[in-house]
Amino acid sequence: MKLLNRSALMLQPRQPYLDWINALPSDVSELEQPLANGALDDEGRVYLVDEFEPEQGGEGTLASHWQRLFNNELSAWDEFGDHWPEPLSLSLLTEWFELKPLALAFDASDQTLMTAQL
Repeated sequence: MKLLNRSALMLQPRQPYLDWINALPSDVSELEQPLANGALDDEGRVYLVDEFEPEQGGEGTLASHWQRLFNNELSAWDEFGDHWPEPLSLSLLTEWFELKPLALAFDASDQTLMTAQL
């Protein structure tokens, strides 16, 4: 097992994000029917970020990366940003997602790590 020189921020969707998805025009979201309450409860994303000390709680890292994370989450449903909320803010991100900072990240796989630029 390898300790990575990264920390992580985990984002878990909250109801306002689900409400936004359901309000998107069907030609944008491509949903045949609205997502039910709790439909994204098992969804979540882990973002590797610059290392931070556990006592920092990731606040500085979140301040540096919140917009990229929010943009990525929104573009998963509205690629061109035509229906994104305005203005985007850190407070809106924390309203739409539960954020959990994780100071240590380990790679438990024996497989070679592959990356792709998004």
